[in-house]
Amino acid sequence: MIGRLNHVAIVVPDLDAAVRTYRDGLGAAVSPPEDLPEHGVTVVFVTLPNSKVELVAPLGETSPVASFLDRNPAGGMHHICFEVADLGAARDRLVAEGMRVLGSGEPKLGAHGLPVLFLHPKDLHGTLVELEEVAR
Repeated sequence: MIGRLNHVAIVVPDLDAAVRTYRDGLGAAVSPPEDLPEHGVTVVFVTLPNSKVELVAPLGETSPVASFLDRNPAGGMHHICFEVADLGAARDRLVAEGMRVLGSGEPKLGAHGLPVLFLHPKDLHGTLVELEEVAR
């Protein structure tokens, strides 16, 4: 059901510093910052030959990643994202198997303008998993 690894997301306390590290220090291509008010975050993507790294910073004090930074002031890995061909079918199959979808259970548009859902980390061995629907 899952396809390729789309990205690994890292929450950072200072997005500008993280961009400099990846762009200037590691020589990576880094996208411009994008605010995602519906998700309460600002993101940039580090493009790799086989995947991406998403650098995530809180957008406002009520951001869902603010509590992550409270627990992990230096930041850290937040989630992994896998591609799926049919997000609704994937959700229905996983829910039938007892997995929990976070939020309302309905997809939201993610940073790539594609539908996404998040799965509860307790159902996936301690890892928050995002599923993103991509055309095949």
